[in-house]
Amino acid sequence: MKQKLKSYGIVALGALLIALSVDCFFASNQLNTGGVTGLALIVNALFPRISVGTASFAVNLPLFLIGWKLLGFHMLASSLFCVTVLSVSIDVMMALWPVPSMDPMLAALFGGAVMGLGVGFIFSQGATSGGSSILARLLRLKFPWLPLGTLMLVPDFIILAMSAAVFGRFELILYSVVSLYVSAKVTDMVLYGLDTSKVAYIVSNRWHDITDVLLQKLNRGVTLLRGEGAYTGEEKRVLLVAFKQKEIVEIKRVVHNIDPGAFLIVCDAHDVLGEGFGEYQKEEF
Repeated sequence: MKQKLKSYGIVALGALLIALSVDCFFASNQLNTGGVTGLALIVNALFPRISVGTASFAVNLPLFLIGWKLLGFHMLASSLFCVTVLSVSIDVMMALWPVPSMDPMLAALFGGAVMGLGVGFIFSQGATSGGSSILARLLRLKFPWLPLGTLMLVPDFIILAMSAAVFGRFELILYSVVSLYVSAKVTDMVLYGLDTSKVAYIVSNRWHDITDVLLQKLNRGVTLLRGEGAYTGEEKRVLLVAFKQKEIVEIKRVVHNIDPGAFLIVCDAHDVLGEGFGEYQKEEF
């Protein structure tokens, strides 16, 4: 129960961040967010008596019915909670806290960043913010190798095209494209960028000494690979080591102290699973 309350609290925080971005940066500057919220902004502009929150909730309902069987009850239940909080928050914020317009580029950049942060929080708990989020989830069932933030751009660009047709202000659509790009990048950063693991390839004649230090003093696992120099034909041992970002300085120092001439390559590593790292999650992003 404690874990569920924490999860729903993070989802609610993400919904509030999205509502804040809509109120402070998108609606007040006539920018479009894409997705169902963007469609709701269009409906509100054409029919002012229909609030953005109400339109958003009404459009989301059929999408929930479509995704119910494919995405499962848990995800749809948490997503319905998210959409409810989001719809109410948008209407309350727009009613109580009207925000004056600002430079459209600043609105696009900061609005996209705040929205991407909120969407990332929601996705990290296995929920969606409805609309394009659900469509992105459905698309990912067919294209599991693509990041969710990138998949969200597909329905978002369709909404932007509709916005251009309705309002005819092409420059605002360009600003909206900037905000969508920033939002997608921030979403992917929240979901994937928090994994700060690294992997190192070490080629050294003193590989045995380096291995001993890595195993015993730094408590890092080491995998021995067999390599061969293309020019000399000499057989080499290549050490493969996965480690956390904070350990990179110590590992480089150890390798240099033992063998200053060692060949060292450090690469970014994502989704590192196993002892000392992450665990496989059934609903991974």
